Amino acid sequence: MQTFRPKKRFPVGTLRYNLHKQAQATLHSGVDLRAAVRLPVNENFDDWLAVHTVDFFNRINLLYGTIADVCTAKSCPTMSGGSRYEYLWQDGVSYKKPTRLPAPDYIYLLMDWIEIRINDESIFPSNTAVPFPRDFRQVCKKILTRLFRVFVHVYIHHFDRLSQLGAEPHANTLYKHFYFFITEYAMVSTKELDALVCSVCLF
Repeated sequence: MQTFRPKKRFPVGTLRYNLHKQAQATLHSGVDLRAAVRLPVNENFDDWLAVHTVDFFNRINLLYGTIADVCTAKSCPTMSGGSRYEYLWQDGVSYKKPTRLPAPDYIYLLMDWIEIRINDESIFPSNTAVPFPRDFRQVCKKILTRLFRVFVHVYIHHFDRLSQLGAEPHANTLYKHFYFFITEYAMVSTKELDALVCSVCLF
């Protein structure tokens, strides 16, 4: 089962490529992460959302890859976040009803599900002359909500592994960036966010 996937990239010279580079430069400049997620003046929000959704997918996929060796069907028989939260998989195709799965299976299916959507030109058009679909923001909300669940699982069940690998500072920075973005634009419900309230104190 492959976890690592080729990165989705924006074509060089396009508006979204430039926005991606601008966002990366802002992050690397040491600017406050809260400020880094704010929509630049005169930019389109859907473009900003597309760039960040793809970027978070790429980075969270890599983060999970660092601990994937210890996230097995035996160690993680359910996709959970502690004893209070369990996430069931449903995609409307192969899994028409919410289904309990081991965490690695859930996350594999999730990454595949996201990859299909971000590579679908009718949802994430690479040509800025092509409009986003009407439900684009809802699609991104679902993607970001499900990516948040990966953070929940990794932080609650595999934080020791991150620490052993020296990946804790990187994971914390990524989580803060992600958290500030999803809360700035209300992309993930408060009910979902509650899963990490008591587990991660980063702010």
